[in-house]
Amino acid sequence: MKKVVAYIKESYDELVHKVSWPTYSELTNSAVVVLYASLLIALVVFAMDFCFQNFMEKIIYPH
Repeated sequence: MKKVVAYIKESYDELVHKVSWPTYSELTNSAVVVLYASLLIALVVFAMDFCFQNFMEKIIYPH
């Protein structure tokens, strides 16, 4: 049981004194970067899917 208590105390000490937490503006900027990257990837996947669908329709159902 002493090892568990020591582990919890050391974990708390590390989280409070040794971890460098981001500021609010850094966190906001990171969130915006992730949002834009996610949208860009979604658009690329959509474009690839759309092109592949049209290509396959022309092969399967030629007019």
